[in-house]
Amino acid sequence: MKLIIGNRAYSSWSLRGWLALRHSGLEFEELVVPLYDEAWEKRREGDEFGPSKGKVPILWDDDTVVWDSLAIIEYCADRTEITRYWPEDLAARGMARSMAAEMHSGFGNLRRELPMNLRRIVDDHPLSDDVRAEIDRIMVLWAQARARFGGTGEYLFGTWGAVDMMFAPVVTRFVTYKVPVPPFAAAYMEAVFRYPDMMDWIAEAQDEPWVIEALEPTAA
Repeated sequence: MKLIIGNRAYSSWSLRGWLALRHSGLEFEELVVPLYDEAWEKRREGDEFGPSKGKVPILWDDDTVVWDSLAIIEYCADRTEITRYWPEDLAARGMARSMAAEMHSGFGNLRRELPMNLRRIVDDHPLSDDVRAEIDRIMVLWAQARARFGGTGEYLFGTWGAVDMMFAPVVTRFVTYKVPVPPFAAAYMEAVFRYPDMMDWIAEAQDEPWVIEALEPTAA
């Protein structure tokens, strides 16, 4: 198995796919491709990108190619066991999948205005009303998941799973831009940052030589 990912410091979708594969316990090779450098346009047309049209992450498993982070999560669940990624309880699983899907397709303002950057802490970054509304929505989702299904565990549905992988880049954004959150959310965010796979990814992001100026925010 081979996983093609973008820059660890910036690529939120790569982080999700990598967390999924790492959680599977399956052996895999990873290939990091620097995004948007001088060779990017030519590189993205190569055979390794398959049908993804240059988007990362991409998982190759022999002749099987899976692109899109959520699809990689589901593929890993198929290769291992569903309860490794999704709650065993049917009601909890339905909610977890709904939250993961909403994260996958929504929160466009947050993505645009607070790009992921694991090497920066930004003071006084302005938050638009649209971004504040999306942050409020995330807080509601997190609170409902924790209250209904979190139990004594540290993560949204108790144990680490797919929905935490989907929200992990959001957690990093909240830290990068010092977004104020209620205590329950701060505790959850701390647990995400302490998860061993997250610690490994963040550590390796610090050593990357590439800088994407367009994703380097400045304080207001």
